[in-house]
Amino acid sequence: MAEERRGSWFGFGFCGFGQALGSGRGRQVHSPEPLATPGPGADVCRVSASWSYTAVVTRGGQLQLSGAAGGAAGGCRDAWASEALLLVLRAGPAVGPGPELQAWAPDSALRGEPLWTHTLVPEAGQEDAAGGKPQARALPLLPGARAYVSPRPPFYRPLAPELRARRLELGGEHALLLDEAGQVFSWGQGRHGQLGHGTLEATPEPRLLEALQGLPMAEVAAGGWHSVCVSETGDIYVWGWNESGQLALPSRSLAEDGKTVAREAGRPHEGDSDMRRTVGSEDGAPAPFIAIQPFPALLDLPQGAEAAQASCGSRHTAVVTRTGELYTWGWDKRLRVRAVSCGLWNTYVYAVEKQESGQPQPRV
Repeated sequence: MAEERRGSWFGFGFCGFGQALGSGRGRQVHSPEPLATPGPGADVCRVSASWSYTAVVTRGGQLQLSGAAGGAAGGCRDAWASEALLLVLRAGPAVGPGPELQAWAPDSALRGEPLWTHTLVPEAGQEDAAGGKPQARALPLLPGARAYVSPRPPFYRPLAPELRARRLELGGEHALLLDEAGQVFSWGQGRHGQLGHGTLEATPEPRLLEALQGLPMAEVAAGGWHSVCVSETGDIYVWGWNESGQLALPSRSLAEDGKTVAREAGRPHEGDSDMRRTVGSEDGAPAPFIAIQPFPALLDLPQGAEAAQASCGSRHTAVVTRTGELYTWGWDKRLRVRAVSCGLWNTYVYAVEKQESGQPQPRV
C-alpha cells in the first residue's frame, strides 16, 4: 500500500487574539496561511478552535494553546476547545486504568489542577465493523461512544444505550448525533430551527430527524445556531439560522451588504433595485429571504460537486468535496483539502497541495 502523502494545516479568519493562524495579533487573515505548529516538523493531527484561542494536538501527543489562552502539555490524545471549557484527553498508563479526561479553565495555562477529571475504563466489545480495532472517537464524544462531555455542568453526560453514536457535535445551544446506521438525532434549544424538527421548540432528549430517515448520513456539523450534514452519496443538507447566509440560502444581511458595496462602487440605483439584483429571481422580482430554515434543505455545490466533510463556525460553514476542494460561505480559495475544522470566526484546513486561487460560492 502506498504511503499517504503528508500535508500541511492552513488557517484563515479572525485573529484578534493572536490565534495560531500563521499571522500576528490584531488582524484578519483573509486567505489561507500555514499554521504555526508546536515545534519544527510537528505532525498536527487535530485542531480545535474556539473564539479567542486555538488548541493544536500533534501525533506525538503534544498539546499547544495559542491566543487568549496559552499553555502546553504532553501525553495528549485529543483536545476540544470552547470559551467555557478546555477538554483534554490524556493517555493513561501502560498498565491499569484507561485514559483520563480533564476539564480545564481556558485561562489556566494547563497549570495546577484541572476543574474536573474522569478516568475512562475501556469497555469490551467496542470494535469497529471492519474487524477488530477499537474505533477512534473525537471529543466531545468519548471513547466507547457511551457518553459525551458538555462545556457546562454536568460535564459528563451519558447517552442512552440504544444510541450507538459514531459522531457527536455541539453547537451554541444544541447537539447533533450521528449513529452507526447513518441516522441523525438532535436535541437542545431550537429557537433558531437548528434542531431540524420543523418547530422552534426545545427538545431535551435526543430525537430522530424524521425528515432524513432513509437517507444514510456520513457527517454532521453543528454551528452556533445552524446545522449541516453530509449524506453517504455526497449530498449536503442544511437547516437552522441563516441570518448571515451560513446556510447558503437568500439572506437579508448579505443582500444589504451587496447593496452597500454596489453604492460605494458608484453603480446606479433606484430604491431597492440593487437589492433585487443581488437576490432577485430571473424575472427581476425580489426573492424571499430565509431567516430560519426549520427543516433540512438540500444544498447543491457548483458543478455538481460531491461533499465529503463539513464543519460549522458560529455563522459560517465550510465543506470539503471528494475531489479535495474547499467551499466556504456565511459571515465573512481553493485548496486540495483533506480535512476542515471551523472555529467561531475562523477556519482551519488540512491541505496536501495548493491549487489555483479562487472564491467559489455554492449555488443557491
